[in-house]
Amino acid sequence: MGLIDPPGNPRWHTMVDVTKWPLFSLLGDQVLSSIRQACVFGTSANEVIYITKNDHVWAFGLNCSNCLGTGDSQSSILPKKLDVLCGKKVVSLSYGSGPHVLLASEDGELFAWGHNSYSQLGNGTTNQGVAPVLVSANLLNKRVTEVACGSHHSLALTDAGEVYAWGYNNCGQVGSGSTANQPTPRRVSNCLQNKVVVSITCGQTSSLAVVQNGEVYGWGYNGNGQLGLGNNGNQLTPCRLVGLQGLRVLQIASGYAHSLALTDEGLLYAWGANTYGQLGTGNKSNQLSPVQILTEKERIVEIAACHSTHTSAAKTQSGQVYMWGQCRGQSIVLPFLTLFSCTDDVFACFATPSVTWRLLSLEHDDFLTVAQSLKKEFDSPDTADLKFSVEGKYIHVHKAVLKIRCEHFRSMFQSHWNEDMKEVIEINQFPYPVYRAFLQFLYTDNVDLPPEDAIGLLDLATSYCEKRLKRLCQHTIKRGITVENAFSLLAAAVRYDAEDLEEFCFKFCVNRLTEVTQTAAFWQIEGNLLKQFICRASRCGAFKN
Repeated sequence: MGLIDPPGNPRWHTMVDVTKWPLFSLLGDQVLSSIRQACVFGTSANEVIYITKNDHVWAFGLNCSNCLGTGDSQSSILPKKLDVLCGKKVVSLSYGSGPHVLLASEDGELFAWGHNSYSQLGNGTTNQGVAPVLVSANLLNKRVTEVACGSHHSLALTDAGEVYAWGYNNCGQVGSGSTANQPTPRRVSNCLQNKVVVSITCGQTSSLAVVQNGEVYGWGYNGNGQLGLGNNGNQLTPCRLVGLQGLRVLQIASGYAHSLALTDEGLLYAWGANTYGQLGTGNKSNQLSPVQILTEKERIVEIAACHSTHTSAAKTQSGQVYMWGQCRGQSIVLPFLTLFSCTDDVFACFATPSVTWRLLSLEHDDFLTVAQSLKKEFDSPDTADLKFSVEGKYIHVHKAVLKIRCEHFRSMFQSHWNEDMKEVIEINQFPYPVYRAFLQFLYTDNVDLPPEDAIGLLDLATSYCEKRLKRLCQHTIKRGITVENAFSLLAAAVRYDAEDLEEFCFKFCVNRLTEVTQTAAFWQIEGNLLKQFICRASRCGAFKN
């Protein structure tokens, strides 16, 4: 699996309490408060690598197979600095079972160290790597953006969407067409040759990749059906998962011998080994093809698995976290609703070993930034000097903040406007959830609304000429689009002149034409828009046999 910070997410992950992993109890409060990223790994979860706010990289723990990269084979209860990596901004990190470790920097450099009996470090030898070394063979002038490790093989993804693989290849997990070990990085081609890959992950001896159009390809060991191909034969080259035909996959995750996929509609699919119930199907039968799970729950926004465990987790749009599979020795065969706020906690508390499934990114609340302070004071009666009354409910705000953040309010609070003298302003043209979300956006830069309400906010953003808010509304609507609401959202995009959103909704409807035309929303649309849609869809060839 690749441990990577999701691109374009300035807020990082949900707040993580790193001390839920016992090794961190060895560190003092001052050190803990300095940590920005962290990874717990190893066969017993006894190794730690962490990166501080000043981009220094540290490691401590058992040091099996020199996996700490400290330059020696000694275990250490005290953190040691990895000087060669200091100053490198880490964007992706992954570990194998040896363990071996891969790390990609913001500059696109790839470093490797640790176990190397199968050339999984990509340096052409089988000598153990006692310290991080730049992997350069066949990667010159390539920028690596993501890495993933199986038990003893390695994958790297470049910014051009190319996948390189090397290391142990007994089952074809390197994708070279043979079962000979691969000593240096080799581009995985065949049916990926002209595809742009956007995400990679590894099971123990299998590999998966998502391409730009949402298709999934798998290769390597398939004895438990972890490639999702409908059979259990190994694949020496990439093969498309036809069981996900017609679905656009956004995220994939691999467990020890099972796999998960999340689609753009928030649907979750699972396949592969199921000895511990890690597929969440309610039984322990392996699945050779993808099956949908959590069908009765709300939209899924994140899935989690790790090649060294048989545990699965998922997070819903409202923040609920489910877990299933091997959890502290128990086999949980159906997704269980936890009290956790992030999927990371599932692996800290219930996985065996209790590793991190991704590179942890940490926020600290030891002091509040200006942005955090503003966010905290939204709708606070204690400090507010103005109230909006919407549908009989008050929203407490600060005139100065509104004037700074919004041209509409800057004009409103001029001395010749009546509103400038009022302590309570009535709002009648927008519903309470929409207007509250608008004011909250002025304090937080974020939109927190379901897609249907975001349409109303899009109307407000258009009226108030708030271009950034308009873009955020469109993004929220895109994330929340479903077959049931797609045509309503398309109509809203047309109504509010949101061209990018209109194009997105149109393509979504055309790609799922049969399902969309059977919804109530489709038949409730006014005639002109319906005619325009049919004409445009016809020009795209949607009605050809």
